[in-house]
Amino acid sequence: MTTTGRVSFVGAGPGAADLITLRGARRIAEADVVIWAPSAIDAECVREHARADAELVDFSRVTQDEITDLYRRAAASRQAVVRLHAGDAATGGGVQEQHDLCVRLGLDVEVVPGVSVVAAAAARIGREITLTEASSAVLVSPESSELVAEFAALQTTMAATVSGARTGQFVEKLLQGGYSAETPVVVAYKVSQADELVVHTTVGELESVVKQHKLYRPTLFLVGAAVKAPTRRVSTSAAASVDEPIRAARPTRWSRRAASRIATRTDEPVPAAIPAAIPAAATPAAEPNPAWTAVEEIQQSVRKPAEEAAPKPKLTVVAAEKPKPTTVRASTSTPAKKKPAARKPKRPTS
Repeated sequence: MTTTGRVSFVGAGPGAADLITLRGARRIAEADVVIWAPSAIDAECVREHARADAELVDFSRVTQDEITDLYRRAAASRQAVVRLHAGDAATGGGVQEQHDLCVRLGLDVEVVPGVSVVAAAAARIGREITLTEASSAVLVSPESSELVAEFAALQTTMAATVSGARTGQFVEKLLQGGYSAETPVVVAYKVSQADELVVHTTVGELESVVKQHKLYRPTLFLVGAAVKAPTRRVSTSAAASVDEPIRAARPTRWSRRAASRIATRTDEPVPAAIPAAIPAAATPAAEPNPAWTAVEEIQQSVRKPAEEAAPKPKLTVVAAEKPKPTTVRASTSTPAKKKPAARKPKRPTS
C-alpha cells in the first residue's frame, strides 16, 4: 500500500474498448478519477471499464490549473487517478510534462503503453508500412509539421497527424519535399471506432478528400508507396468501389454492452455515436470473448474484493503401507522326524 496517491498515464489505444491492454483496463477499474477527452477517445472505452462511482473528468473542459489541483487532491487523499491518452501514451500527448509535474507533487507515477493509432490504421488497411525499399516509417507530430518537407525528402513511409484545416499546407510541403502527386495516401479518422473513416487517395487529391468528408479535427495521414491499396478483382455488379470510405457495417457487441450500461447512468448524457441497445432476440448468440472474460475477472476482483476465506487445513498425503508378500521357501530335503517326547517316571506308591 502506497503512502500517497497514484497517477497512471494509460494509452487507451485507437479508441475501441477491446483494444486497450489488460493492464490499462485494470488501472481504469481501480481509478477513483478518470481524465479523458471524448473527442479523442470513444466513450465506450471509459464507461465499459470505469467503476460506477468513479469521477469522470472531461479534459477538454478543464484548465491546466484545475488538473494540477486534481493531482494535489490525489496526493493528499491517496487517490488513484488515470489520465487516458489516445493511442500510445509513451509516444505523445504531452505526457512528459504531466509526468514530471506528478513526480514533483510526490505522487507515484507510471506510464501504461497502448496500441498506437498508426499501428491500428496499418492493420485496418492490411499493409505493412515498413515493407518497402526504404524500410523506415517516420512519425510526424503537429508540433514538428515544419519538418514535413525534410522528412518527405527521405522518400519513406510517413505517418502524420495533422489538423484537417491545415491539409493544404501539409500537401504543399509533401510536394516540396519530393513526393509526387500520385503518391498513395491513406486518410484514417477514428480508426476502430463505430464512426471510423478510412479512405485511399493520393497526395494530389488529399485536400479535396478531406473537405469532402468534412474532417476538421486532427486526422492521421499515412503517406508512401507502402500504403497503396492492393489490386483486387471487382465484379461489374458490385455496388461499391474499393476507393469509397470504409465504415463499420453494424454496431459491435462492445457497443451494445456499453449502451446498456450507459442507460443506467443518469448523471451523464448518452453520446449519439453509441447506438441503442439491441434486443437479445434480434442478435445471434456469440461465443464468449476470452479477452473480455479476462478483463471482467480483473474488474470484479478490483471492484468487489472477495472476503478472505478461512485458511483451509493442509492435506498431508501419507503413502499407505504395502502388505508384505508371503514368502514361500521351497526345500528338497526330507523333513526330519520329530522325536517322541520323554515320559515322566511314575512316582512309587506306598
